[in-house]
Amino acid sequence: MQGDDAMAWMSMAAALAAWASAAGLYAGSRHCRWPSWRRIGRVGTWLGLLLAVVALALWMRALGAGAGLCAMLGSWMLALMALPYMAGMRVGGNAGSDA
Repeated sequence: MQGDDAMAWMSMAAALAAWASAAGLYAGSRHCRWPSWRRIGRVGTWLGLLLAVVALALWMRALGAGAGLCAMLGSWMLALMALPYMAGMRVGGNAGSDA
């Protein structure tokens, strides 16, 4: 039972690292719609890349090489798609209508 708990905590840490990596990459992007995040700039890009490697290592440690790679890419791509969508909802909701 103790091994299952360790794997669950490692998987959660890996998922959080993947989401933090995506957030760093989004903050370093020119397309970032959150002004407070945009100030991070290139540091966000480098931090995002470093956290991507950490997330990959954690996923591979928890699930093995093949499944870890798939889990890392799946969680990372979900976050990379969700962050701009959430930013668009937040910014778009505050913007006035053109009509």
